[in-house]
Amino acid sequence: MRLDLLAELNAARAERRAAVLVTALEGGAQRLVRAEAIGDDALAEQIDAALRSGKSGMVEKDGSSWFLTVQVPPVRLIVIGAVHITQALAPIARLAGFDMTIVDPRTAFATPERFPDTPVIADWPETVLPPMKLDRYTAMACFTHDPKIDDPALEQALAAECFYIGALGSRKTHGKRLERLREKGFSSEQTDRIRAPIGLDIGAVTPAEIAVSVLGEIILALRKKSLRTEKPA
Repeated sequence: MRLDLLAELNAARAERRAAVLVTALEGGAQRLVRAEAIGDDALAEQIDAALRSGKSGMVEKDGSSWFLTVQVPPVRLIVIGAVHITQALAPIARLAGFDMTIVDPRTAFATPERFPDTPVIADWPETVLPPMKLDRYTAMACFTHDPKIDDPALEQALAAECFYIGALGSRKTHGKRLERLREKGFSSEQTDRIRAPIGLDIGAVTPAEIAVSVLGEIILALRKKSLRTEKPA
């Protein structure tokens, strides 16, 4: 690989930016395509599909072949609320490959004993989240039902354009939540991105079933939604 392309690839990795190294199988010519510039590339459709899958591989177009080396940031899942659903979600999210962190200022709930294999931060979202630099490869799920905890997290997730944003609560509860967010200046287009009631409609009842429905919805958003609309920070 050319040193200049390697430097660009390393810079993209450090910035949590998606990028694809395109290598022509005939001749070996290479170019690096960042996610925000895919639309200008001749292989836009193929690169877009590779980014959604997160997998490298060979593609063909007009009789020519290329190898796409895909680099995407580790997908993060930030869960607000150390509740029973979170306890069920943590192990299956880990099995699915998500880098999960739990945030809850309620120290009675946010304990390592309840979540032995998942990072738990017992502090307020407005304190914890800014240094984490939420981005388009971050999913946010809010479970506390407490506006003092959930709302600040939702505000930051909306501002960062996280690829998935979900919140627990009835339609009535969510309606009041939307009113509060719009009072904070968020548009209807932005708040419409919040999935509420959270999770796929599979008739889930127990905490474990709700956890499965939430993870399924997150995976659906990750794999089906194009991430090539990423913009430079």
